[in-house]
Amino acid sequence: MNETTTMQATILVIEDDAHFRETLTDTLALRQLKVHGVSTGADAAKALEGEAPSLILMDVQLPDAHGFELCRRFKRQPRLKDVPIIFLSARYTEPADRAEGLLAGADAYLSKPVNLDVLWEEVSYLLNKAPSA
Repeated sequence: MNETTTMQATILVIEDDAHFRETLTDTLALRQLKVHGVSTGADAAKALEGEAPSLILMDVQLPDAHGFELCRRFKRQPRLKDVPIIFLSARYTEPADRAEGLLAGADAYLSKPVNLDVLWEEVSYLLNKAPSA
């Protein structure tokens, strides 16, 4: 990822496990990305009322919502439809789950525990692939 893209990129992390959310946000912040973390679907919806992020990193199983439904809801919004979404899941790891997540609109689907190097490769690829605003 080039330096200009990195400096401008913002990531919304939607993860209910506080320790894992902090690990993700810290890891991405070390890559010079602006990162905002929330723990629920409701908090994510509120965060998305402002400026759209460059990418959304989302747990499938949240305390107040299912990630697949949130993804569909986000993708129906014109200003969010092109924002790449990466699903993370420890429970929904079967091929059918992955297929459903991708059909819901996700751009990638990674199983937990997540290899942070693999996560970075996916984030970097999707940010570079994203059309410039």
